Amino acid sequence: MLLHEISKEKDLKIGIYCFLTDYSIDVAKLAVEAENLGFESLWLPEHPIIPKTRTRRSYPGSEETAELPKHYYDTVDPFVTLGKASGVTTKINLATGICLVPERNPLLLAKEVATLDLLSNGRFIFGIGAGWCKEETEIMGGNFERRWSQTRESVLAMKELWTQVESEFHGEFYDFPKVYSFPRPVQRPHPAIMLGGNARNVFKRIIEYGNGWMPTGATVEEIRTGRATITELANQAGVDPAGFEISAFHQPADPKLIKDLFVSGADRVILELETASEDEALSQLNGFADKLLN
Repeated sequence: MLLHEISKEKDLKIGIYCFLTDYSIDVAKLAVEAENLGFESLWLPEHPIIPKTRTRRSYPGSEETAELPKHYYDTVDPFVTLGKASGVTTKINLATGICLVPERNPLLLAKEVATLDLLSNGRFIFGIGAGWCKEETEIMGGNFERRWSQTRESVLAMKELWTQVESEFHGEFYDFPKVYSFPRPVQRPHPAIMLGGNARNVFKRIIEYGNGWMPTGATVEEIRTGRATITELANQAGVDPAGFEISAFHQPADPKLIKDLFVSGADRVILELETASEDEALSQLNGFADKLLN
């Protein structure tokens, strides 16, 4: 298999993500099987609501008139679901892919992250984004036009909550006096924060308050360019470029492509598992493993 050619030189991380619903495979069975097969991580997305009326009918990158797939409407809460997965596994990393930060209060979100990291004994990865659906963001209390500024403040506030005994934050979007917020995350100072998206400013954001980049459907050249940009900006900021991971999100189970992504600077590749029944999902998962892990 092509991946074995570079596995001795680089720690190859292959994860999966899936929109789980009330008619799909149970997360406990999925997580156990994924761990047993050797997958490094399990990523769950979130959409707390999908507004009936919205400016954009479907997610960025899809056809302008495309309808949103059904599983977007039906997906479960990632934190509750990953909590169940943490109870039946011991090795696989558990991640949000992605958490819509402007739609959550950082005081509550900080506790959810810390609690999940505690329950999983330090296996949580915090994949974040700012969202693409204007109406959803606004209904949930976010400022869509300034959602990345809001995301930045939220992350900075959560870092205070995760690292200080008496935490306070005073910003434009979030402002609170000294509070106590426990438990602390098992990972110190906090779980890795992976920023999704391909926006022009994503790399500056990663260097300022993140730990890595998680682009959706990125090409080999985009990964190569992204790695070079992160290295350049990290050096300018006086921080170690090796401390920033690249997770190539939503990639096909193509060994040649995945090898090229790793060689070009990706640290992790995340495959999409279709929303399906237990038998169908496990069949697909085992097919991925046969191609990439065995």
